Amino acid sequence: MKNMLRFLRNEKLSKRLSRIYYVVENANWSVRWDGIYITTNIENLFGVKSRIVTDFTGIRNQILHYGSRGLYVPHKWKKFDKSNKVIFTWFHGNKGDPNPQNLAMIEDLPNAANICEFIHTTNNKTRERLIEWGIPREKIIVIPLGVDLNLFKPVNQNIKEKIRKEIGIPEGSLCIGSFQKDGVGWGAGDEPKLVKGPGVFCDAVIELAKMYPLYVLLIGPARGYVKKRLAEAKIPFYHKYIKTFTDIPKYYHALDIYLVTSRDEGGPKAILESMASGIPIVTTDVGMARDVVNHGKNGFIAEIENVDEIVKFTSKVLNDQEKPSGIISNALETVKIYSWKNIARLYHEKMYSKLLSK
Repeated sequence: MKNMLRFLRNEKLSKRLSRIYYVVENANWSVRWDGIYITTNIENLFGVKSRIVTDFTGIRNQILHYGSRGLYVPHKWKKFDKSNKVIFTWFHGNKGDPNPQNLAMIEDLPNAANICEFIHTTNNKTRERLIEWGIPREKIIVIPLGVDLNLFKPVNQNIKEKIRKEIGIPEGSLCIGSFQKDGVGWGAGDEPKLVKGPGVFCDAVIELAKMYPLYVLLIGPARGYVKKRLAEAKIPFYHKYIKTFTDIPKYYHALDIYLVTSRDEGGPKAILESMASGIPIVTTDVGMARDVVNHGKNGFIAEIENVDEIVKFTSKVLNDQEKPSGIISNALETVKIYSWKNIARLYHEKMYSKLLSK
């Protein structure tokens, strides 16, 4: 009897006090860290009870925010209790994608959109694509990814040299970074994940290696394809799969430049992380790139799959013996507005506060 009364009291409380549940996958990967930063800041800034969950069974009368499309579509939207207010994040997608699972998500998108409150995306490029697919404009909310400016920050030259020595980067080498998962699956990654552009990355690096004493730093799982091509081209590299997100900043400090060569992205976070770490960025025109990068001022944007442009813009950076201090200082100024604290405020202002009051 006591347990029943306690349950009924909790039910009444749950209807009276709205909470935010940010739904993530089990993997200790990017979306989980988004959820940690968002829910922590929302609770600290606005006093709204917020937490990340991997299982939404039994949650009622709350806000459910699915942190990525795969958690909500295809057809997974049928499983949540209809008393909840639902948001889901859609990072990127393309109807030309050969992956049948990704196409199934796109096909189910209109059904999923009909019963959610908002579809969140991180960039205007994806927003326009969603509108083309028939998603109502008023349901699409653009809020960029954030960055932890306490973790990702510049360091002095002595620390950089110490980290480079620890990794084994030869003195006089110019170090290019690529921190992502660009192979299919979670194994060796010998089959390239085409959307991430590993072939474009390798083609560009092989051309650059003809002009500069390069060293490539690879962080992340499933990098087999890239490692094989670099080895065949006799380009020295170091690879490490960092399983803890907070260990990544150290490796940015070893770089001279970071390359994003993807064909499609929701972020990528590497744009913000590089900028915050004081590392020049060259990126293809994907995801947030156009929203964040002012070409030639705080970074460089190349056309998708355009190896020649990637090589040209990378050379601009590597040829500057004094280092591109203007690019770096401009980037450090730009990235300030993307702190997770600022981004969490936007989540609350544009989405959560509108639902919590209902």
